[in-house]
Amino acid sequence: MENMIWDDILEKQPILTKIITNSIQNNRISHAYLFQGGKGTGKQEMAILLAKTVFCKQRQDMNPCQVCSDCKRIDSGNHPDLHRIEPEGASIKKDQILHLQKEFTYSGVESNRKVYIIKDAERMTTNASNRLLKFLEEPSRDTVAILLTENSQAILDTIRSRCQVMSFKPLIEKGIEKELLNQGVQESSAKLLAMLTSNITEAIEKSKNEEFAQTRKLVVQLNEMLRQNPGDVPVFIHTLWMPHFKERKNLQEGLDLLLIWFRDIMHIHLDVKEKIVHTPHIDKLEAASTHWSLAQTTKVLEKIMAAKRKLEQNVQPQLVMEQLTLHIQR
Repeated sequence: MENMIWDDILEKQPILTKIITNSIQNNRISHAYLFQGGKGTGKQEMAILLAKTVFCKQRQDMNPCQVCSDCKRIDSGNHPDLHRIEPEGASIKKDQILHLQKEFTYSGVESNRKVYIIKDAERMTTNASNRLLKFLEEPSRDTVAILLTENSQAILDTIRSRCQVMSFKPLIEKGIEKELLNQGVQESSAKLLAMLTSNITEAIEKSKNEEFAQTRKLVVQLNEMLRQNPGDVPVFIHTLWMPHFKERKNLQEGLDLLLIWFRDIMHIHLDVKEKIVHTPHIDKLEAASTHWSLAQTTKVLEKIMAAKRKLEQNVQPQLVMEQLTLHIQR
């Protein structure tokens, strides 16, 4: 998050970045923003960058310099005129908002400007929300409020109406893959994770998660067994596969990985190898492409999708897997 400039966020959220940077250029920064969107969409990064842009006295165009005392103290969380509020325990309480209001009755220490960021704003208690509403109803020209939320429906309509609402879109696959590579995730893993989730934070957690690593191994094992030792598949499903996937959502993820594997087989048939995700297993995929024809691979993909629907309809998970693996072997 440190040393980020507006062009970095432009790649994640082009429309919102244009709106904010235009308002900075025209000196029309709103007194209150509501940043709404899922985890990993860039809400917090944009909030911090906006705060830096407000306070940095050595700005270059719209970008903060990153090296002045204002920028460095924002990075370290010690800027006297930037106040951050997040839940204490399960919620943001009235006393936290009262304390914020008290702080804002004093003049800014470094300048006349003040910024406050409220993280997980949907977790404000009713009393805290009402207190914040009174604060927003009397905006100071030199105050900027930034509310961050993953659940905008839980924010009072009266608060929403006093904010400029900015809806952060889920990142597209290529954007997620690039971000993961920047975070040091291996290329083959970054490609795979970008297909599984649009949430950067979740993707990074999965990349370090032993259980997810084991899931990937089991999917490769299952595919090899379906091709080479189909008679052993029922025992494998019973003794290794099902004990690993204790919850339906985890089994759904296993099926998602199975789906991506067979898509890779299809990409080999269609000679579009640049789209292959499981590049470290290219030899296994090529062997699989001689085992399953293009027509058979297409049918397998349909059967995996049908199995995912059955799970959603609460069909017994072991039965779903037994039927699916039988279909794949035919």
